[in-house]
Amino acid sequence: MQALQFKAPNRFRVEDAENRSNQDKAEDVRDLPPSERSAIKLYLQEIGKTPLLKPSEEVELAALIKQGDPRAREKMIKANLRLVVKIAHDYSNFGLPLLDLISEGNIGLVKAVERFDPNKGGKLSTYAAWWIKQSIKRALANQSKTIRLPVHLVDKIARMRRVTMELEEALGRAPSDEEIAHELEMPVNKVAHLKSVSVRPTSLDAPVGDEDGTEFGELIGDENSINPLDDLENKTLVGELNRMLAQIDPREAEIIRLRFGLGGEKSKTLEEVGEIFGITRERVRQLQNIALTRMRKILMAKERQRSSDEIVEERKEQQRMEVLQEFYSRNIEPKMVN
Repeated sequence: MQALQFKAPNRFRVEDAENRSNQDKAEDVRDLPPSERSAIKLYLQEIGKTPLLKPSEEVELAALIKQGDPRAREKMIKANLRLVVKIAHDYSNFGLPLLDLISEGNIGLVKAVERFDPNKGGKLSTYAAWWIKQSIKRALANQSKTIRLPVHLVDKIARMRRVTMELEEALGRAPSDEEIAHELEMPVNKVAHLKSVSVRPTSLDAPVGDEDGTEFGELIGDENSINPLDDLENKTLVGELNRMLAQIDPREAEIIRLRFGLGGEKSKTLEEVGEIFGITRERVRQLQNIALTRMRKILMAKERQRSSDEIVEERKEQQRMEVLQEFYSRNIEPKMVN
């Protein structure tokens, strides 16, 4: 059987964002909430009415913008709004809605249009991409109220998402971590880490389903709640310790309670216990060790007693079995063999 060869698509170029159809862009928002998804689709339909510019048109409009022509400025901005949507989508799920990211990205686009000089070479899309990203990242740093990530990590996650979408389009399926890592030229465990830190935060009040009104928070267990079985075991252990402490010197027992927080309070240091009893920390240590030794002896004696009781029970059980076997042998006739 011939081994399958994975061939990664060409690396992403900013110009590719201009050549994608509005239908492709609409598919990028399929994982958004319904209300935000519909608003984005309407926005895409509106900005899609403006045709893309040819390089020669960019040069002409840039010259007019330098002369202060507002209509040329507006036309240049409208023709590149789709680029903002594409870049903003890479930075979603970091705490700001996609519409807010697009709005911030548009601010960066305006700055790029006003500063663009075609005489220096390159296309506006290449130049504007930097301004759009900077504007979006600044908004994320200043406005996001959820978990904040370092800027360099945000950039890597955005690139990973962009490559993931490209691979999905090229392969016709969701790419594996190995395929993404191959394209990004980074270890697979790094890709897994980027995925784990880029999960969209979910509100505990978010509805689950359409009919019963169940909220997401109702389905999450309380990790701080006490497990009934654990609570029973803890109470049993505390009771056992208290019975052992009752068999040793009262002062030594109190030192153990204070040092290990058995009374439900925070455990105290040797110095703190010494201040309570008016003795040195070294004397507290000695009394603590004496108490622990006595408790250990009590525990060992109890274990020996338990073992002795178990032996007695085993002997009684063995005697009962012998009596039963003798009864059966006397009262049950053996099967006749022909």
